[in-house]
Amino acid sequence: MLFLKIKQGAHRGASLVSSRVAAVVGAVLLSLVAIVFARFGEISQDLFERLATAYPYVPAILTPAMFTLVVFATQCWSPAARGSGIPQVIAAGRNSEQSSKGPLISLKTAAAKFAGTIALLLVGGSVGREGPTVQISAAIMAAVHRWLRVPISAGVVIAGGAAGVAAAFNTPLAGVAFAIEELAAAFEQKIAVFVMAVVMLSGLVSLGLAGDYVYFGTMNQRSSIAETVMIAPLAGVIGGLAGGLFSRAMIAMTWSSWPPLVAMRSRPLLSAAGCGLIVALMGILTQGLTWGTGYHTTKQLLAGSEAPILFGPAKLIATLATALSGAPGGIFAPSLSVGAGLGQLLAILFPDGSTGVVILLAMVSYFTGVVRAPLTASIIMMEMTAERSMILPLFAAALIADWVSSLVCRQKLYHALSRQFHSS
Repeated sequence: MLFLKIKQGAHRGASLVSSRVAAVVGAVLLSLVAIVFARFGEISQDLFERLATAYPYVPAILTPAMFTLVVFATQCWSPAARGSGIPQVIAAGRNSEQSSKGPLISLKTAAAKFAGTIALLLVGGSVGREGPTVQISAAIMAAVHRWLRVPISAGVVIAGGAAGVAAAFNTPLAGVAFAIEELAAAFEQKIAVFVMAVVMLSGLVSLGLAGDYVYFGTMNQRSSIAETVMIAPLAGVIGGLAGGLFSRAMIAMTWSSWPPLVAMRSRPLLSAAGCGLIVALMGILTQGLTWGTGYHTTKQLLAGSEAPILFGPAKLIATLATALSGAPGGIFAPSLSVGAGLGQLLAILFPDGSTGVVILLAMVSYFTGVVRAPLTASIIMMEMTAERSMILPLFAAALIADWVSSLVCRQKLYHALSRQFHSS
C-alpha cells in the first residue's frame, strides 16, 4: 500500500514537472513566432505601400486577385484558418480534448493563418495580426503539450491565446484581461494562475528580444477633468453604435438568411473579389491611408497630427470588406485605427480640447463596441500609450460603449462566430 502511494506521488510529481516544462517551452516558442510574424507583417505592408506609391492603380487588379486566391486556398486546404482566429480558440477551449486533435488549433492551421494574413498585407488588406496570433499561439501551446505528452486542458488553450495577445501588442495585462473576458467561459482560479504564468513568460521573451516599447508611443496631451467628463460619454455612445453595427454586419454575414447574404455565402470567390475591390478603392481614394493595419496613421493621430477627414469611415469600410471576404486576418489593429479616425471627427466638436484625448477615448469606445470586452479595451489602450492617468475615463467610455453596442447587437461578436467551429 505504501509503495503504491509513493508510486502515485512520483507519477503526479512527474506530470507536474512535464506540465510546467510544456508551459515554459510553449511560451518561449509562441513569443518567438509572434515576433517573426510581426516583422513579416511590417515588411509585407512596407513592400505594398512602395508598390502602390509607384503604381497607384495596380491595387485595383492585384488586391481583388489576391483576396480571391487566398480565400480559394483557405477553403481548399485549411478552412479553420479563415477569419480572425479568436472564435476558433473560443470554440477549441470549450472542448479542448477533442479540439487538440482537430484542425482548430493544429500547426497546419497555424501555418495557413500565418501565410494568409501575410498575403493579405502584401496587397493592402485591412487586417491585423493580433487575432491570428491568438490562434497561432494556442496551436503552438497545444503542440508542445502533445509533444511532451501532457494533457491539453481548456487552460492550455486559453493561456496560449492570451499569451498571443500579450506578445502581439506587448501588453501582458491586456492578455490576462482578454482571457478573462473573451476566451474563458468559466474562468477558474487554477486557470488564472496558469494564464498569468504563461503570459508573463511570453512577455519576458518579447521584452528581451523586441525591447521595452510602447505600441503607439507615449501620449503627452492632457485634457481637463470637466472636458473629459463631457467627451467620454459621447465617445462611448458613438463608438458603441458604430462598433455594434460592425459586429452585427459580421454576424449577419455568417448566420443571416437574408437572400443577398445567402447569395454572397454561396459564391465565396466572387464575394472575395468584390471585397478586395472595395478595399482597393478605399486605399486609392485615401491615397493609401487605409492599407494594412493603419498603425502609422493611428500613431500620428495620437501624436497630434491630422489625417483626411474621411479616414475613419473609409477605414471602417475597408476593414468590414476585408473581414467579410472570408480570408484569414484579424480586426484588432484595424478597429483601433477606425476608432482613431472616428475620434478625429468627434474632436471637431471640441476645438479647444486635446485632440489626442478625444481620439484615445474614441478608440477604446469603438474597439469595445466591436469586441464587447471593456476591461480588455481599457487596459490595452492604457498599456499601448503608457497613459495610466486616463484609465478611469477610458473605462467609463468603454462601459458606455459596451452597453450601447449590446442594444445594437445582442450577441458578442467572437462568441457568435465561434458557433460555426463547434463541430470542428
